[in-house]
Amino acid sequence: MPIRIPRHLPAAQILEKENIFVMDDERAITQDIRPLNIVILNLMPEKQKTEAHLLRLLGNSPLQVNITFLKTATYEAKNVSASHMREFYTEFAHIHHKRFDGMIITGAPIEHLDFENVHYWEEIIDIMDWAEKHVTSIMHICWGAQAALYHHYGITKFPLQEKCSGIFHHRIYHGENPIKLLRGFDDEFIAPHSRYTNISEEELIQHPELKLVASSQEAGPFLIMSQDGKHIMATGHLEYDTDTLKEEYERDLNRGLSAHLPVHYFPNNDPNEKPLNRWRSHAHLLFSNWLNYYVYQETPYIWE
Repeated sequence: MPIRIPRHLPAAQILEKENIFVMDDERAITQDIRPLNIVILNLMPEKQKTEAHLLRLLGNSPLQVNITFLKTATYEAKNVSASHMREFYTEFAHIHHKRFDGMIITGAPIEHLDFENVHYWEEIIDIMDWAEKHVTSIMHICWGAQAALYHHYGITKFPLQEKCSGIFHHRIYHGENPIKLLRGFDDEFIAPHSRYTNISEEELIQHPELKLVASSQEAGPFLIMSQDGKHIMATGHLEYDTDTLKEEYERDLNRGLSAHLPVHYFPNNDPNEKPLNRWRSHAHLLFSNWLNYYVYQETPYIWE
């Protein structure tokens, strides 16, 4: 959030060059602050766990954040009660006339399907197209990131020989000043991944409308954003809890799938040992930076 300082303080120019949000006394007096309105299209199968993951991070802000949970009308969730969906979720038809400051589109366990073969793909397209004019900034996670890259920028996913699951090291791509999205990040950080497909790093780098922000030598591109900051794409899951990869691994085993241990995750590669969460601080940084720089600072006080 902004730092309030005297207008002519010499440090102001240094801070502004580093993309730190400063506000002089004159501007501060005129500020009106309202809650941020965030809509979450939750496509993950275990809705309530994903709700907790995201709300924990979105709640780490001094601003009031109003949340609207969105569900698809063309597909009915199977892993959560109908009463939960009726009480806490709405459909696109009920919000399409509104504007939102931010939006999150989650992952979905449908990577094996071509986008056009996803049952609710046309509905997802309608929502993504609507968000272009009705939302200030959209964060897309995992399958949601791949869907956005495909629909908005024509970048396709490709299947992996085996599931990419584990905790991976990432390097930040930046110039002289750190990109605002990753303010406070170490030059190298770790993050969870869990998916069966990937995207081409070369295609991302060559695309004129996109910026590759962070990538892993093992897992591939991780954070991508549009040049205007409208779209933030995360192919991994910084929002995951400590045990989420463990639960997914055990679920795959119970389904009879040929599941590999998540890499760099269990201490001593022993699934009986409790994993350590080594990405929590960067998860909070990512979401607070997004809310601050790409939602709060870019959204008009009154939408016209």
